[in-house]
Amino acid sequence: MAVVTPDEKQLIKGIVCDILELEGDEIADDSLFVEDHDADSMRLIEILSSLELNLRVTIEQSELPRMVNLRGVYEVIGNITR
Repeated sequence: MAVVTPDEKQLIKGIVCDILELEGDEIADDSLFVEDHDADSMRLIEILSSLELNLRVTIEQSELPRMVNLRGVYEVIGNITR
């Protein structure tokens, strides 16, 4: 199971909310970025880039299909060797 600290989850959610212009209570761990929040491919790339910068990790673009919601992002981040 992916291990992401509560602080990392809060940071990740904050990044996603900023980019998607959402309040924290408007997004759930399982709500879909594209279908539920109208994210386009440019916003998804922006999320990926911002996560890399803020968490100091490298996320392969091949992981993007798994990063459809916060739960998927937590799993991808948690599985990166840091």
